[in-house]
Amino acid sequence: MITLKSAREIEAMDRAGDVLASIHIGLRELIKPGVDMWEVEAYVRRRCKEENVLPLQIGVDGHLMDYPYATCCGLNDEVAHAFPRHYSLKNGDLLKVDMVLSEPLDKSVLDVSTLDFDNVAEMKRYTEPYKGGLADSCWAYAVGEVSEEVKNLMAVTKEALYLGIEKAVVGNRIGDIGAAVQAYAESHGYGVVRDLVGHGVGPTMHEAPNVPHYGTAGKGLRLKEGMVLTIEPMINTGTWEIDTDMETGWAHKTLDGGLSCQYEHQFVITKDGPVILTSQGQERTY
Repeated sequence: MITLKSAREIEAMDRAGDVLASIHIGLRELIKPGVDMWEVEAYVRRRCKEENVLPLQIGVDGHLMDYPYATCCGLNDEVAHAFPRHYSLKNGDLLKVDMVLSEPLDKSVLDVSTLDFDNVAEMKRYTEPYKGGLADSCWAYAVGEVSEEVKNLMAVTKEALYLGIEKAVVGNRIGDIGAAVQAYAESHGYGVVRDLVGHGVGPTMHEAPNVPHYGTAGKGLRLKEGMVLTIEPMINTGTWEIDTDMETGWAHKTLDGGLSCQYEHQFVITKDGPVILTSQGQERTY
């Protein structure tokens, strides 16, 4: 069921988005050559405890196992849902960091700093039933000096995100978003991942409707004021097809070993246009 969000719900998601955005901003300084990728996960966990927000990805149901980390950290050819791990980031790497966080909680109700994030079953008791404000955003980071191939892929993926958001206006259709993303990415010779899509948000992490990053303009569900959505294009240098790590059921990689990039914002559709809830500052400048 698709729900139109109240002003109170949107304000709660905006609070969550402010915290999430501030964490992404902090990662800009952290992510450098020689840094252990696990430090990204450790930083996000520390900030969650300081801000008293729940890392809502911990405990998400999976086919083979529940997701055990606060972040997804996709390196180079990894498309989405890859685990953070001990790996020394190298000059030229492309790292994508995705996370979903709650709004800041009342410490008298739940003190997040007391939770053991490594105890997935225990964390699931708090993350699974959570129905408050939440925010979802992925951002891509160039590690040190990257190649022109990486720079171009990042630039096109980011622009595709904003072109999709610009189509998210009252009266347009879901297909208008996907068509804008697909046309721009494919005009640069890139593949647009089909298997993973954007989605509605709130009161839980993944709500209807699905928001594909491909499609036909003028087709699909009509967009209405009060919808809160994510657009999160995953753009590959080669084929759009992906493969899945069947040991865990989570990490997706490009089928041909090419690079993949992703940017994601969460936003609300208003009568005056889309308003980004996970903004890190002046759009298209970061």
